[in-house]
Amino acid sequence: MNKPDESIRVAVRDRYGAAALSVSASCCSSGPADLGVGEGFGSTFYSVDDTGALPAAAVLASLGCGNPTALATLAAGEVVLDLGSGGGIDVLLSARRVGPTGHVYGLDMTPEMVELARANQAEAGITNAEFLLGTIESIPLPDTSVDVIISNCVINLAADKDVVLAEAFRVLKPGGRLAISDVVLQRALPEDVAGLMQLWTGCIAGALVVEDYAAKLAAAGFAEASVTPTLVHDRDAIERLATGVTFPTGVDPVRVYTEYDGAVANAFIRATRPA
Repeated sequence: MNKPDESIRVAVRDRYGAAALSVSASCCSSGPADLGVGEGFGSTFYSVDDTGALPAAAVLASLGCGNPTALATLAAGEVVLDLGSGGGIDVLLSARRVGPTGHVYGLDMTPEMVELARANQAEAGITNAEFLLGTIESIPLPDTSVDVIISNCVINLAADKDVVLAEAFRVLKPGGRLAISDVVLQRALPEDVAGLMQLWTGCIAGALVVEDYAAKLAAAGFAEASVTPTLVHDRDAIERLATGVTFPTGVDPVRVYTEYDGAVANAFIRATRPA
């Protein structure tokens, strides 16, 4: 049940655009935000020390599956790119770590998220960061211009991972590092189950099998690639992550949950561009 790339892109943009608007509305009211994503992803991966000084909207809009700023060892003066920067939490944390001599770019294809991130940046008073509107399949930065690429549960959403990884390799400097959190599969799933659009936009169905992820990194030119699962989702977790999904006629939800039981995991992915 393969979907055209543009259909996936539109579905992802719509879902996360709605999440950004929900965050903005929630921060102007006394009620919690309904972000339209399941449990198991978000700001719980950050410590209070990380998030305490950030705008509430940046924390609330964290819809990732890990904390790539902890995975990446950032140094003063480095240039960092966050693929799919959302509300900006990882950009703002990275900007503090690279200091005034460094710079951090956040790239997102959702106008509502970029607007929210820029507002969060202004509220945080951070000047060494910039949020760009664009796709991770066509990064609007020059060749070899970035020291470190981070990303948080975004590459799994892309229809063409090969193009994304090739673009990441292109903009990294020789010796540059890729340090991302993403969702992976620990085993292959039947095509009719793996291709469900609503599970794709929920960070489940678009995930790569661990071995395929490592192979794609190598094919893009990366070295020292590693894909390390950190949190495996059982059947109950998958049902929570799939909250609100309407299954097509003929697709048995019980079978879907059974197929995904233990197959989905959050993971740390590391690689380098050879010097």
